[in-house]
Amino acid sequence: MKINKKMTLTNIFLFIFAIYTLICIFLFFYQRNLMYHPEENNYFGDNLEVTIEKVSIETTDNINLLGWFHKKDLKNHKTIVYFHGNAGKLENRIHKLNHFRDMDVNFLIIAWRGFSGNEGNPTEEGLYIDGMSAINWLKKKGLKEKDIILYGESLGTGVATQIAQNKNFAGIILETPFTSMVEAARNFYPYIPVGLILKDKYENNEKIKNINIPILVMHGEADQIVPFWMGKKIFNLASEPKYSYFTKYDDHMMEYDDKLVLALKSFVDSLN
Repeated sequence: MKINKKMTLTNIFLFIFAIYTLICIFLFFYQRNLMYHPEENNYFGDNLEVTIEKVSIETTDNINLLGWFHKKDLKNHKTIVYFHGNAGKLENRIHKLNHFRDMDVNFLIIAWRGFSGNEGNPTEEGLYIDGMSAINWLKKKGLKEKDIILYGESLGTGVATQIAQNKNFAGIILETPFTSMVEAARNFYPYIPVGLILKDKYENNEKIKNINIPILVMHGEADQIVPFWMGKKIFNLASEPKYSYFTKYDDHMMEYDDKLVLALKSFVDSLN
């Protein structure tokens, strides 16, 4: 009886271990499908109230990216380069972009590879190439780093921090930033060794230490995707001058209400 019981426990353990291993293997090979959601569009139906030019930006690895370019005055106003999050088309950001109409600012927003009809598949390294391609496109128009404000939204904060390191951009805005993708993934998969199997790590907590330009961090305490403590930690790690817009009730997609827009406008105006 004791032998049979021991064999039964061993079989149960082996069965659980086999299932756990299969889950890890599945996550390893399918992880980018879980991280990047180009077809998930939750904020559709807004009418664009700013004039934009649809542009094509070629990357160094020969992918053409869709971009929207809003030009007021490149000489006298800063230009925001907007790096969006891990889901949806550019149209999902119209409700945000419309508020730039009343600010003294130009903007360029690009769609990542694999998003908004672009060719390619999104990866960490690929998005870094996309982001730098947007910067280089603006430089060809005569802009310098000091003329550009980087804006990262959620996943896009990983690209913004990568590009901002040891550079002289006018400033950087981080909306709902995470510390690292490893820590963010652990929030959803606490029993999976994400540090070992994760391919795209986006280590904001390390890169923020190499950023020495004005920074605005925005985050809501009710964020159910990226915990608020991550945004607070990024702010604490950031160098001065630094500013925060923290709210009690905002979820992951922050409400672009009058208070947030005022915080944005005040930050942008301070850089002009």
